[in-house]
Amino acid sequence: MKPIQRDQMVLHPVHVEHLVEPDHPIRAIWELVGGLDLSRFYADIKAVEGVAGQDATNPRLLICLWIYAYSERINSAREVARRCAYHPVYQWLTGLKNLNYHSLSDFRVDYQEELDELFAQVLAVLQSEGLITLERVMQDGTKIKAAASKASLHREPTLQRHLEEARKRVRQMGDPEQEPSPQITARQRAAQERAANEKLQRMEQALTELVKVREERDPDTPAGECRVSETEPEVRKMKHNDGGFSPSYNLQLSTDAAQDIIVGLQLIQARNDHNQLGPGLDEVQRQNHQLPQQSVVDEGYLNRATILEMDQRGVDLIAGGNLEENRDTEKAARNCDRRGVKPEFYPQQFAYDAERDLYLCPAGQPLPHRGVKHDREGVERHVYRATSASCRQCPNQPQCCPTQGKLTHGRLIVRSQNVPVVAAFLEKMKTPEAQDIYRLRKRIAEFPNLWIKEKLGLRRFRVRGLPKVRCEALWVCLTHNIQQWIRLRWKPRLQVAAIA
Repeated sequence: MKPIQRDQMVLHPVHVEHLVEPDHPIRAIWELVGGLDLSRFYADIKAVEGVAGQDATNPRLLICLWIYAYSERINSAREVARRCAYHPVYQWLTGLKNLNYHSLSDFRVDYQEELDELFAQVLAVLQSEGLITLERVMQDGTKIKAAASKASLHREPTLQRHLEEARKRVRQMGDPEQEPSPQITARQRAAQERAANEKLQRMEQALTELVKVREERDPDTPAGECRVSETEPEVRKMKHNDGGFSPSYNLQLSTDAAQDIIVGLQLIQARNDHNQLGPGLDEVQRQNHQLPQQSVVDEGYLNRATILEMDQRGVDLIAGGNLEENRDTEKAARNCDRRGVKPEFYPQQFAYDAERDLYLCPAGQPLPHRGVKHDREGVERHVYRATSASCRQCPNQPQCCPTQGKLTHGRLIVRSQNVPVVAAFLEKMKTPEAQDIYRLRKRIAEFPNLWIKEKLGLRRFRVRGLPKVRCEALWVCLTHNIQQWIRLRWKPRLQVAAIA
């Protein structure tokens, strides 16, 4: 057998340019980022030619490193720094230079506005190459776990106790009579003071967020059961597809149907998608400078307010699910039961005469139309009431209009009717054309959610706090879009050039 000799040193030449193949994705990333305007990233660099200071790391390099790292499911700054020392792709990108993981970590979260502009520039490039049309945009939300653990969620008594402990710790560190330990350097003591103050700020923020959580809670949840994370107060406890609950964020993605490009994103604290379509379209308009012609969403977004808003903004809405048409009937039945009305005199037992626009009670007495209420958005509530005299003389009055004293008002019936815009939308959704469009939603809207979780590894955020978490979401969406550009435009151009 041939021996394996590992105790040896080898000196061999390396041509850095040949470390990666001509059609490797990293070359596409370097080319695309190099064609963008990165002036805002360079603006903060103080060490320039003619001024003292160490040379700064090129922002173009850092951008490309993070995009490629996320494409390889790597979201750790330390791991990226390690790979720069041995991995051929990272060595080609850095030119055989090593990078400090602190620089990588800070760059990922310190340039939110610049990163937001970079995302918009990439969208402009994709639109110029025909990958974005904004004719049909589909929005969907996905819950992504936060860096905070379940154990960090606490109720108010625990938060108050930890707040007092944090205040006590800060007071002790600022006490001039307390002599510092000789084993602790001034730098270490400053770091301890900074950590104590940051913890105090987090505890105060946690109690502030607790007030918001109580306002957002379900009616069945007691206020005392509400919990907030003391390590990341902005997260919310959300239910996931596996049935479990975890501190999470809701990532809203808007996807252009032409080539599955993400054209807008939001990171929110809401546990559901209710009322999120309007803000999602605002984000699409901000990033692309125009609204889509059509928006497709699932039943979680559907309500009358959204239907009216889309009509006012000129966006064709396609949405699944049904509006709560029976809510008034169910509520009226509960009210009747509470007042002692017998089931045979519930509202559904009253016959509506459309020709005369009145109701007839089971005893045959008419309830004429008395007016219209507009106390609910998108609904007209028509009021019908019998005269008090006819109800007093009716033998069924104790079962139909029970009262403790003298009857002062006749029996009341309310008929809810959708406003014309809502009614037209419901009729549109019954058409085969609308149903065919809606059937495309799952494949297009949910594809980026699955891609960023499975292919890019974003099942849990690595950073804490809403601003930093949004930065990481931007990095991942930017990576997804660039991957689609490489697949649809860059590689086909290389193949054509190779044939020519």
